[in-house]
Amino acid sequence: MKVLIAGGGIGGLVTALCLERAGIEACVFESVEEIRPLGVGINLLPHSVRVLTALGLATRLAETAIATAELIYFNKFGQLIWREPRGLAAGYHWPQYSIHRGRLQMLLLETVRERLGETAVRTGCHLESFSERDNQIEARFTNRTTGETVASETGDLLVGADGIHSRVRKHFYPNEREPKFSGKVLWRGVTESAPYLTGRSMFMAGYANRKFVAYPICPQTAARGRSLVNWVADVYVGDAYAGTPRDWNRQVNQDAVLPAFADWHFDWLDIPALIKGASAIYEFPMIDRDPVERWSFGRVTLLGDAAHPMYPIGSNGASQAILDAPALTEALTTESDIVSALQQYERARLQPTARIVLSNRQQGPEQVMQLVEERAPTGFTHLHEVISQAELEEIANRYKQIAGFSREELNAKHVN
Repeated sequence: MKVLIAGGGIGGLVTALCLERAGIEACVFESVEEIRPLGVGINLLPHSVRVLTALGLATRLAETAIATAELIYFNKFGQLIWREPRGLAAGYHWPQYSIHRGRLQMLLLETVRERLGETAVRTGCHLESFSERDNQIEARFTNRTTGETVASETGDLLVGADGIHSRVRKHFYPNEREPKFSGKVLWRGVTESAPYLTGRSMFMAGYANRKFVAYPICPQTAARGRSLVNWVADVYVGDAYAGTPRDWNRQVNQDAVLPAFADWHFDWLDIPALIKGASAIYEFPMIDRDPVERWSFGRVTLLGDAAHPMYPIGSNGASQAILDAPALTEALTTESDIVSALQQYERARLQPTARIVLSNRQQGPEQVMQLVEERAPTGFTHLHEVISQAELEEIANRYKQIAGFSREELNAKHVN
């Protein structure tokens, strides 16, 4: 069996590794001429780290990422709302990691080339068209700049792991609207600073329409007593940014961000100073797509952001793409008919990810910050006069169930 994978992002590369581990041939086709370590920080939840551990990447991850110790929610005044341990500290068998997206992608790329061969990832190959004929998939790839055909490949199936603007998804849903803009823009940066809180803390402060998120991402910086902090400023702007393209590399001046957080000077962190300390700030409209009713069509299926693009809430974007990969591989190894296997994969993953997409639109676990803002907009003296411990726990536990990382259920699973 030969699997063609359109897209050399995190989902596509993890899929190639899972397939190789199962003895299935895979080839990855990536549009860009050179895969570079772009982006900023992301989080990997324990259920996705379990997958990467099974692929033999535990040591390399530990050398590249920060093992998150805790997640904390604050209001806009820096008052504590909710604190919970994360990863190993919470009793999971696997860590939660904060990592630079580009460093993770390069780690995966190097591993694919080591295990599958240097030619297993072909860059400068943009999927132009595909068709199914005689129980095979024929795919044509072009140079995205010149339009010239650079490869024509035949395989037993095609996996569209080609992102939110997926060519594969567009083929099956030609009338689908452009991604839905939330009315919010994300500004992202990375700043070296003194460590805050535990030095491995991920925090979110604010409320639905004005939120600041930060977490350290570099163990090498931590080893010399400093902290390389990835931060995200999330602000509601209405329709002003509706037409802004989703591009990891769109830079803006710090003056675009500072006014919304000018007085967010907390006892434990100076947020304006963190913003000012970034060497580059990237602007990103927060968008997603409505869940679709099907991913699999004959010998073609969707994976990752091509299948279930979601708001970056609850640390689930990359994690869910990673979870798709073993589900697809399991289906292909337990079901002899490829069409039936892709349907099995879809049954396993479509509904769970659709629930996360919809939950994230309702702020997921971060709704505790909005509830506190609505009930105590000028701050509070005693938190539990505003929101009860039981309500806080119910919101946190409900999202863990929706996102598939309930500790008891996850720990009951084998590494493999």
